Amino acid sequence: MESGQQQQRPLWRGLGLLGGGGEGPGLGCERRLLWAASLLCVLLDLQLPENDPKNYLTYYKRATIYLAMGKFKSALPDLSKAIELKPDFLAARLQRGNILLKQGSTQEAKLDFEAVLQSSPDNTEARSQLTRVTELELSMQEARTAFQRKNYMGAVGILDRAIEISPWDPEAKELRSECYLYLGNYDKAIMDLKPTTKLRNDNRAAFLKLSKLYYNLGEHEESLNQVRECLKLDQDDKNCFSHYKQVKKLSKQLETAEEHVKAHRYEDAIEKYKAAMKTEPNVEIYTSKAKGRICHCLSKNKQPREAIDICTEAHQLDPRNIFILRDRAEAYILNEELEKAVEDYQEAKEFDSENEELKEGLEKAQKLLKQSKKRDYYKILGIRRNANKQEIIKAYRKLAQQWHPDNFQSEDEKKEAEKKFIDIAAAKEVLTDPEMRQKFDSGEDPLDPENQQGGGGHQHQWPFEFNPFGTGNFHFKFHFN
Repeated sequence: MESGQQQQRPLWRGLGLLGGGGEGPGLGCERRLLWAASLLCVLLDLQLPENDPKNYLTYYKRATIYLAMGKFKSALPDLSKAIELKPDFLAARLQRGNILLKQGSTQEAKLDFEAVLQSSPDNTEARSQLTRVTELELSMQEARTAFQRKNYMGAVGILDRAIEISPWDPEAKELRSECYLYLGNYDKAIMDLKPTTKLRNDNRAAFLKLSKLYYNLGEHEESLNQVRECLKLDQDDKNCFSHYKQVKKLSKQLETAEEHVKAHRYEDAIEKYKAAMKTEPNVEIYTSKAKGRICHCLSKNKQPREAIDICTEAHQLDPRNIFILRDRAEAYILNEELEKAVEDYQEAKEFDSENEELKEGLEKAQKLLKQSKKRDYYKILGIRRNANKQEIIKAYRKLAQQWHPDNFQSEDEKKEAEKKFIDIAAAKEVLTDPEMRQKFDSGEDPLDPENQQGGGGHQHQWPFEFNPFGTGNFHFKFHFN
């Protein structure tokens, strides 16, 4: 450099990012951030001046900065330039050889280490690395042979050692990823494949493969992210674009379906889930998920018979899914199959014993089962548990007229009619009162004296002017509102 340039105070020192002593990283997160910032400033300060392109040390210094920042790809051209300017620059050759070895470029790395040993036969680092070059070449050869013989577990063990030597070699990671795929370990396959997207300059194949892996695992959102990365590299890539259209369509259908569920538009949600199953009929996990959500929608929409059928199908596809068991249990409750509801909640609780919703659901089902053995207001009126108020009143009117005591002549018949009439009136009172009905649906009889505070009975007003326990002539005046 010219003397004026050498005397100029570097920008990064003027900022004081390295402190008075110029210490390096290692003093906590904040210090490491400052160190990274200072490295960037050093890099700016080391931009090659136009009038000094032959200074090999400047290239070397910038390469070491790139390496400190983890940018080994950027460091290689500067190291190569430094070696071109000064072929006997052993430090640069060692650095380049180490990078090439980590990249899996064994032949090129071997040339650098041999060049160092030719100039400095006692260089222990070069001799040690040369041994690792031979070990890597043998390991990769053995791994390929094991893979061809379908000894995938053996290949993984060999590749583990190879990747320790060459962690930046995409070929080794891709081969181990393929082994994991054959072994059914998709998570590890993805973990090995992901870094290769950065280790190769244009690795559209890896992005597409990752997208398809996530897609087949049912993770359509991540699948969409990966295929978009492929299209960023080449928007006209036919394979990526074709897959993108499929994933995008399915993702949109599933997202819209979930929006309908959140808005309680269950019929609309069901239609979208059915459409999703038609869009992707070949990947079972989407059929399983869609049927599970249709099960939920039908249960929430109070369509118990349909819900039970689809929930059973979903349960067969995904037997450990607690939400499917929960939704089928609720459908069983609506369908008055309380023993089965208890069984489903118990089974779900075996998979997640700490889930509060399952605990509450099981308790409710058990209460309802116990209650059903006493007085069931739905059965008294002959209606289903999801009946609306209009249906309740209609059933009440019909039964009240049928069991009107004036319709019977003998004392025994009148007493039986009076008993029925009381139950009918009680059922109508409970089921047309939202608060009382909610209590009953939770397994508590609001008219049961045992459930009243202080042990007193429920002093309810009959919905008609009739004392069933009075004597003399009966005169009824009904209030059917």
